[in-house]
Amino acid sequence: MDVQEFTAQARDALTVKRVFGEPYEKDGLTIIPAARVQGAAGAGGGEDPQGQGKGSGGGFGVTARPVGAFIIREGELTWRPAVDATRIAIGGQVVAIVALLTARAIFKAWVKARG
Repeated sequence: MDVQEFTAQARDALTVKRVFGEPYEKDGLTIIPAARVQGAAGAGGGEDPQGQGKGSGGGFGVTARPVGAFIIREGELTWRPAVDATRIAIGGQVVAIVALLTARAIFKAWVKARG
């Protein structure tokens, strides 16, 4: 596979079908799931100065995270965002750590000022 074919395949992997899932119906609702899709690709090739050998290579990566769903009910479209509980928990932990470190620094300054 040459570099041009490789980049074409990587480009084809990052289509709108990766962002919006197939719509499905349930209890009179039409649900269209949506995701955030990111990708990157790189490829290259070369030949030695004497023309004795050639080489090429490449790679690409794709990540996807659900972001929510469009919901159609009786002809009305609404958006329901996905909730990532892990990110919320990590954010809470970071806030708690910063608060504890701040309280510790204030307490140390207070002790030093008194002593």
